[in-house]
Amino acid sequence: MGLKNFQYTRILQKYDEEVFKNRHLLDERISKIYKEIPEYQKIEQKIVALSIAQAKASLFNEGSDSKRFLEESQDLLNQKKQLLQNHGYPIDYLDPIYTCKDCKDTGYIENEKCHCFKQSIVNVLYEQGNVGTILNKENFDHFKMNYYDNQTKDSTLGLTPYANMQKVVAECKRFVKEFDGLYSNILLYGNTGVGKTFLANCIAKELLDTSHTVVYLTAFELFDILEKNKFSKSFDEKNEMNEKFQYILNSDLLIIDDLGTELVNSFSASQVYLCINERHLNQKSTIISTNLSLDDISTLYSERVFSRIISEYHLIKIVGDDIRLKKAFSP
Repeated sequence: MGLKNFQYTRILQKYDEEVFKNRHLLDERISKIYKEIPEYQKIEQKIVALSIAQAKASLFNEGSDSKRFLEESQDLLNQKKQLLQNHGYPIDYLDPIYTCKDCKDTGYIENEKCHCFKQSIVNVLYEQGNVGTILNKENFDHFKMNYYDNQTKDSTLGLTPYANMQKVVAECKRFVKEFDGLYSNILLYGNTGVGKTFLANCIAKELLDTSHTVVYLTAFELFDILEKNKFSKSFDEKNEMNEKFQYILNSDLLIIDDLGTELVNSFSASQVYLCINERHLNQKSTIISTNLSLDDISTLYSERVFSRIISEYHLIKIVGDDIRLKKAFSP
């Protein structure tokens, strides 16, 4: 396994922290409700007393009426829910709180690693520890259309940057909506600073929130891993790079950001093809963002790479001014 002991321990500690945090939050909610709705606590005490009475009757073979006990217990539970609703709280307000409801913050579903555990491994392996902070800012809820010109049409698209971006955002949201049922890939291309990385992060956020594993790498980071995986002579590094390589090939979504900023040579071109072809064969979706034009991609990379992208990727061109410059000079 590529994870070092301290990395594995770090993941487990994170789960412990989440359990402690959620338990503390639940305790605060319980204390608040007991103080605000004293009747709620009294009903809970009645439920406990009823459970004890039922257990005693069963233990001493007193012919307990299990149906009556069940009906009384259900009636008390309904009273609790009604009290919460009457005071403006959701009926599940005092249910156990889990960061991951699928594995209940254990990291496992039966004997299999939960998707949240797999994503934790991805975050540690690729040092994506700040990915959550980034995606909390770069998501569809924070996407702003006012940075795009709605007056001048782009000659290549016949649309204003604003109208084109409306179309692009709709296509990206459709990609997310159809992700589990329709295999698809995206190439986001256009000038620097027009929102390609932001959109890729928007998609990543949506998929992470729906229990998918996402690997985000710049082209430079990707080829550094691929090179070390192929040529490393260190046993430990080879193991770690091999595990990274497997997640690159098998994660639900791979995002390759800024393709073309790496040193492009015959090795990197062959590795691009290996990556996108293996993921295509496994029906695993990939998003590539690049400042390169389609002609540049054809020139810099092999014909096989260009052909695969043209035939298997949804080509999305983004036009407009450099948003980062606009932000820098805005009041």
